Amino acid sequence: MKDQLLLKHLRKCIQNYGLIDAGDRIAVGISGGKDSMLLVTGLHILKQFYPEPFDLVGITVDPGFQTDYSPAASYLAELGIPYRIVKTDIREIVFDAKKEDHPCSLCANMRRAALTEAAEQEHCNKLALGHHKDDFLATFLLSLLYEGRLYTFSPKTTYEDRRISVIRPLLYLSEGQIRSYIQGHGIPVVKNSCPEDGKTKRAEMTELLASLQKQYPELRDRLLHAIETSDIPDWKSLRRN
Repeated sequence: MKDQLLLKHLRKCIQNYGLIDAGDRIAVGISGGKDSMLLVTGLHILKQFYPEPFDLVGITVDPGFQTDYSPAASYLAELGIPYRIVKTDIREIVFDAKKEDHPCSLCANMRRAALTEAAEQEHCNKLALGHHKDDFLATFLLSLLYEGRLYTFSPKTTYEDRRISVIRPLLYLSEGQIRSYIQGHGIPVVKNSCPEDGKTKRAEMTELLASLQKQYPELRDRLLHAIETSDIPDWKSLRRN
């Protein structure tokens, strides 16, 4: 995937859902995986000519799995983006103290809280996360199959009790496109050290999507269209075009 296609998809999402305004200071959540590294790369390129000026800050929440984030630190230094690693004891709490049978939800909530707090400390008014098209669709299937409701997180979430909004600009990019760009441009990634990586229900839904896509080639696009034109909370009210 070339820069032009990456920027086309980013701009489409940003403009359709009003994700970036002039003067925004955006914290980019950096796990070090391909999605967050693609996100920070795309926003950095977009920043060079986007009509609404904005600033970027990279933030990593370290759960405590002894992960080496130096590749991400070096890459963001090359881009000239300030970068901060927040050390936490999330692993110790979730895996050792509470001994959760299904730790992913608690871990994600704690990481999000730490990331939001760090973003506010950096005087950011927006927090960008690397959820891509397949993540939106996997969450939709999870809600449908396990909860019996039509729901997935929206491109923009504003918390009433916080001074920060969460934005997800990768809505129109698939995991395959992200992987292709990362590999084609030699962008470094950080290996996920979590012992639960790939064992979640979300991973199960991603596999289901891939399987169904083989039989129904337009499945992802049609599911996304259904979501965008539905009455799922926040989607209809946000969409501009």
